[in-house]
Amino acid sequence: MSKVIVVGSINIDMTMVTDRLPRIGETILGDTVNYFMGGKGANQAVAAARLAGDVRMVGSVGDDSFGDKALKHLKKEGVVTDQIKVEKNIFTGMAAIFSIQADNSIVVLPGANGLVEVGENFADLVEEGDIVLAQLEVPLTTVKQAFSIAREKGAKTILNPAPFDSGINEFIDLADIVTPNETEFAGMLDRDIDDSEIEAAMLEWSQAHDALLIVTRGSQGISYVREGQVLSIPTIEADVKDTTGAGDTMNGAFAALMAQGSPLEEALRLSSIAATLSTTKVGAQTAMPYPKDLENYRKA
Repeated sequence: MSKVIVVGSINIDMTMVTDRLPRIGETILGDTVNYFMGGKGANQAVAAARLAGDVRMVGSVGDDSFGDKALKHLKKEGVVTDQIKVEKNIFTGMAAIFSIQADNSIVVLPGANGLVEVGENFADLVEEGDIVLAQLEVPLTTVKQAFSIAREKGAKTILNPAPFDSGINEFIDLADIVTPNETEFAGMLDRDIDDSEIEAAMLEWSQAHDALLIVTRGSQGISYVREGQVLSIPTIEADVKDTTGAGDTMNGAFAALMAQGSPLEEALRLSSIAATLSTTKVGAQTAMPYPKDLENYRKA
């Protein structure tokens, strides 16, 4: 079975639950606060590892208690961490997440994530048929280098352009698959789009690029372009508690399923279900599913 290699961020998530965001100059009382392991890269690595994947992670943490805790957590989840560096004199990345009525707003402090590099032995790690998955909470130059090496080695590359940065235009053609949400896709187009325009915009983008375009659309499921058509996979119903990490779950699960040889539509359908299941508890990784959680849906 092929490996999933995640190049990405590792954070500690501080999640504050509140009814609304404060206005400028206003102080409000929240309901609860929780600390979770997070970072888009770590979230996606855990989501992939929980589906019995061979998952390696390239990243950085600070030489602090949070970094030590993050490494122990990733190892416990089955992620191979020997490509994660412990950096001196800098803190482990953090994210302040405001959870408001089943939605969220996030402020990220990159910390050690800003120092993530592709090491000299990365080329030895990547093999033909592997999946290299990256996001944009680490330096763009690192993602570009990782994708260049992956292409040379015959691996498949998946770019989750989050948080969006227009700098991806310099290397987006190194991505075999691109997985934005609707906001990030608008950034890729450099213009605002609404629901009535999104399918035409997806076809327009796909005509100009070779990558498979997959747009995650929240409660509307997933849309993707296949042979000149926009196809959609609806989401399942769930008791949504926290959407933090839903997109990361989809990306990690999708990468794992592709590495296992699942057909595209099946991988998308199950990764969409995995993303929805991940929203049923508070915390990005708390409710990420295991194979047994998807088994009934495989048979559906």
